[in-house]
Amino acid sequence: MQSRRKLRFRLVVSFALFGFGLSALFAVASLYVRAKVEDQLVVSALQHDVDQAVNQIIAHPDQQSHSELLEAWFKSERTLYKMPLAWQNLQSGVHDITETNADGTVKHYKLAVRRKDGIIGFVRYDVGREELGKRQLITSLIAAVFLFSLLSLAIGLWLSRKVLKPVTQLAQRLRDFRKAGKAEPLAANFADDEVGELALALDEYAARLTAMVERDREFNSDVSHELRTPLAVVASTTELLQGSPDLTPKLAERLKRIERASRQATELIEALLLLSRAERRGPTRGETTDVGKVAADVIESQRPQLRGKPVEIELATNEAVSVNAPASVLSVALTNLIGNAIKYTLEGTVRVEVGKGRIEVIDTGPGIKPEDAERLFQRGVRGEGAGGSGAGLGLAIVRRLCDLYGWNVSMRPRSDANGAIASIVFD
Repeated sequence: MQSRRKLRFRLVVSFALFGFGLSALFAVASLYVRAKVEDQLVVSALQHDVDQAVNQIIAHPDQQSHSELLEAWFKSERTLYKMPLAWQNLQSGVHDITETNADGTVKHYKLAVRRKDGIIGFVRYDVGREELGKRQLITSLIAAVFLFSLLSLAIGLWLSRKVLKPVTQLAQRLRDFRKAGKAEPLAANFADDEVGELALALDEYAARLTAMVERDREFNSDVSHELRTPLAVVASTTELLQGSPDLTPKLAERLKRIERASRQATELIEALLLLSRAERRGPTRGETTDVGKVAADVIESQRPQLRGKPVEIELATNEAVSVNAPASVLSVALTNLIGNAIKYTLEGTVRVEVGKGRIEVIDTGPGIKPEDAERLFQRGVRGEGAGGSGAGLGLAIVRRLCDLYGWNVSMRPRSDANGAIASIVFD
């Protein structure tokens, strides 16, 4: 995973590195130019001096008081004055000479040699003085690079604070809007620059989002009103029909199924509307629900799904478990989990266990792959196997409801036999 740094940190580091790199490049260039220019000047001066001295000797051969620039020369090819043997075979030009003294120190100098008309002239220049000046210059440049880097860092800190201040103010205003629960125009508080353009774009986005939320709220209200009325009519009519004295057992069973379906539809509508409101404002609490009782009601409502399959449904309440949530929310969640278990189980049992702050639905169906357990809670993902159908929305709704109330819902394959275990942990 890539490490994320704050924009201000990146700006400061970039500015400091740029200052350091620029000053270091200037220092290296200064050293290079100084070395090249100084070498050219020294070589040019040495050649001029040695040529001048040799020409003076040739022009006035009888004068023994030669130029002070000459340390040694040949008056003829057979006469030698103070010339080291190492210089004897040097040709005309400027040479870099390095010698080791008796005490072990190394001496470096430049030697200009000029051969003309049997006269050999020498002019020597001690490079040690140049090395001392070079070391002093390097020390000064290092200090300058260090100081300029510190200055760049300080300027980078100041500029980053100044440049990013509008962005920080924009973020703070957005946080204030979240606390206040309503959005106000942002662009009016910022200059007509890039940050102002961003604020204007956020205003436009907030306007579209607010309009969408309003349409969603109106749709939920319309659905709530339009669906509850016919469902209430169905429920009341079914109740009246069940009280008829000439009702046959077969017709009574069908009316009971209609009543359960109507109740489930009402609970589903209430849960979805509650989910829509709660995701904006927070979950609704204050109602205590018995998990075992809701599980028993859900099991009875799901028995018609068996359709003659050799499947038994069992409910085991090991200990009482209560949750602080509406019964409709828990009913919708358990209806999906128990309904899926019945749908995918061709034969065997579907066992519902309540206790230890949880409820588990254990079936003997085809089971699931461990890598698919979490993926089944994604929207639009359907299970594979017998009876697999639907749009893949049920478990996604269960996950949203459980996340809203802080419950942990999960699925895993059975380890002792074929099948799967769906569980909701309330603690």
